[in-house]
Amino acid sequence: MELNLSPKFAQKIFEGEGGTYYSWSSSEYELLKEAKVGGGRLVLQPRGFAFPHYSDSNKIGYVLQGSGGVVGMVYPQASQEVVLKLKAGDIIPVPFRVISWWYNDGDSELVVVFLGETSKAYVPGEFTYFLLAGAQGILGGFSTEFNSRAYNLNNEEAEKLAKSQAGVLLIKLPDGQKMPQPCKNSTDKMVYNIDAASPDFDVQNAGLLTSLTEKKFPFIGEVGLSAILVKLEGNAMSSQVYAADSSVRVIYVAKGSGRIQVVGINGASVLDTKLKAGHLCVVPRFFVASTIADGEGMEYLSMITATQPLFGDFTGETSVWGALSPQVIQASLNLTPEFEQVFRAKIKKSTILVPPQD
Repeated sequence: MELNLSPKFAQKIFEGEGGTYYSWSSSEYELLKEAKVGGGRLVLQPRGFAFPHYSDSNKIGYVLQGSGGVVGMVYPQASQEVVLKLKAGDIIPVPFRVISWWYNDGDSELVVVFLGETSKAYVPGEFTYFLLAGAQGILGGFSTEFNSRAYNLNNEEAEKLAKSQAGVLLIKLPDGQKMPQPCKNSTDKMVYNIDAASPDFDVQNAGLLTSLTEKKFPFIGEVGLSAILVKLEGNAMSSQVYAADSSVRVIYVAKGSGRIQVVGINGASVLDTKLKAGHLCVVPRFFVASTIADGEGMEYLSMITATQPLFGDFTGETSVWGALSPQVIQASLNLTPEFEQVFRAKIKKSTILVPPQD
């Protein structure tokens, strides 16, 4: 089975005064289709507003930039919306059944990357959105007769309801137009700032690794996903690891650059390439991956298609090499007992995040 794992940049789908939306195409990056995962990136200018919509895919949003983000969510059968505050470092789960709108109430760009699974998607590997308003909105697809009867309006009112908004996807609201204010209690329950969280691993001169699972953040369980944020210092390494529970990893590079190697079936090197800010890279089920940052360092978020992912480590305290008996390692790697002892001693001192070599 030959898979093209080369990382890709997103393609511009829409651009207007209110902002821009980008997406990764499954036709350009076929591994998205095979792995049933997808990604998109939303850039909202100040006062930019993304129309209410729902989609066919569960996903998480990770705020890369901005401090004035506002998002509204409406669950099916709910009597009112929930309004949340967003800032850089926040992760917000977005279940496919929820209607949401997005607004930038700040004075600089709001940038959010979305990563999710597409097992229920119309187009495998991509998110499909159903807009409530605008030129591509649901109302405009129904006839005046159907809208007038559904909402108890006359024909003129029904036409006005469906056709007044000519914008597409997202617009810029005029100065002075008020929007709902976020609720702090709801934000605390439904938004998690992974940048400010205590890391699972903090290795001097190497970096930080912070995981976000259903155990830490129950709301993320609604989308069936989890996340890991890795911040590598210059020339540091995130060591070899694989998802032992058959989950897929989607990596988005937020800052910096580096290199990634992935080993797959029959020990084949299936990827050895450069990673740059804005790249999206998919690590298939059970494949082993490792990264090394360039001199400037590198930060990336991994979305995992499991709420409580289970990883197999080759280094650190939970290394599989460290768990195997000396006799098995000697026989498997054809090592002398003396070199096996050297290898085992090195494993015991190793970490998942590795500082640069002297």
